[in-house]
Amino acid sequence: MVSKENDTGKSLKYSIRDGVFASLMTGFTVDYFTPFLLLLGGTLRHVAVLSALPNLISSIIQLKSADIPERLKSRKRVINLFVLLQALMLIPMTASFMLGEARIAVFIATVTLFTSFGAFVAPAWGSLMADLVREDRRGEYFGWRNKVLGLVTIAAAFGAGFVLHQTERFNVFLGFAAVFGLAFVFRVVSWRYLRKMHEPEMVHRKEDYFSIIDFISRANTSNFARFVIFVSVMKFAVNIASPFFAVLMIRDLKFNYLTYTVITLAATLATNISIKRWGVHADKIGNLKVLRLTSRFIAFVPLLWVINQNPYFLFAAQMFSGFAWAGFNLSASNFIYDAASPGKRTRCIAYFNVFNGLSLCLGALLGGYLAQMTHPGFLKYNIMNLILISAILRLGAAFFLPFNLKEVREVEEIRSHQLIYSMIKLKFKWASKGKD
Repeated sequence: MVSKENDTGKSLKYSIRDGVFASLMTGFTVDYFTPFLLLLGGTLRHVAVLSALPNLISSIIQLKSADIPERLKSRKRVINLFVLLQALMLIPMTASFMLGEARIAVFIATVTLFTSFGAFVAPAWGSLMADLVREDRRGEYFGWRNKVLGLVTIAAAFGAGFVLHQTERFNVFLGFAAVFGLAFVFRVVSWRYLRKMHEPEMVHRKEDYFSIIDFISRANTSNFARFVIFVSVMKFAVNIASPFFAVLMIRDLKFNYLTYTVITLAATLATNISIKRWGVHADKIGNLKVLRLTSRFIAFVPLLWVINQNPYFLFAAQMFSGFAWAGFNLSASNFIYDAASPGKRTRCIAYFNVFNGLSLCLGALLGGYLAQMTHPGFLKYNIMNLILISAILRLGAAFFLPFNLKEVREVEEIRSHQLIYSMIKLKFKWASKGKD
């Protein structure tokens, strides 16, 4: 028993170290893919493909991401292999600007593989971590973990933005090469810590298996399937506009890389500040209550971009966005951990990611199509049309879809306004109990 607890404790420490270097990699890459594509000469169509294709391929390969750990009888082997492959993709990505006419295609292809390999790891990693963290501490633990790693991501992204801002004066291509090259080093270090983690025994039972067809057929009766539909519709609505915010800031609003970085990081900063409190609340009142409230907040975020494009205002809008997304993403992940039994957890995470990836892909493709087919009209920039359409669809999803879902564990009851009050206050209290 002591040995098992020691193994678990060491694994969680190695997980934090892995997370630090993985977050450094994330801060040096994800927010800068679209700016680099624009620098290479990419168009709105290329931006749409850059968002759609990685999500499409990630969805396809995740159909098998639950089978391979079962066949290998190890989640850790899958994690180690695909994390290494993800790191290796940063090498051709770093050199893509030197490839002449093929550079846009090579860059999109390497980002697609980079994203897909990372996505393939997610179900196995989520299943492994759910086994290592106690059920009654998941919201608090993952909230704390994400807060710590969020700080690392913010620092890394700001550092990358500063490097690009400085190299913009003479050769920004070299700045991107340095940023992506360092990201490769960070991911290799994180891979080394992942290899040291202990994996609890993985038990497989025939009754735990269900195919993607079985999953779809249960959509009318399964609470988990309805949850997946809700989150997928939200992600579809979000991604109609999400890939093009960078285009709006850099191409239309003419923000430099430092301004772009600061506005983008505002959301990450707000996420980092609020995510632990969201986790503590979700442990007490349930993940579903947090999902319902934050989905409404997320629906209103695009309207703020339509109202005002002043950098200071957008910074505040992004802070609000990060506050909302912190609760939504954390509770969505933890809802899966609560709803799925250990034997089914890897497969549930995989199928959840399949539908989310397809939704993100379709949203980006539709956004790219609408961006070329619509005209600004009364709005100043064409991309504002996408932002407005995204807001309308988000509102519909947030106010109509989540109310046929049920919480999967016993929780305390609280009204929405009491939850907001409790999130703002320093103590977890509310005046009275009740339901919406």
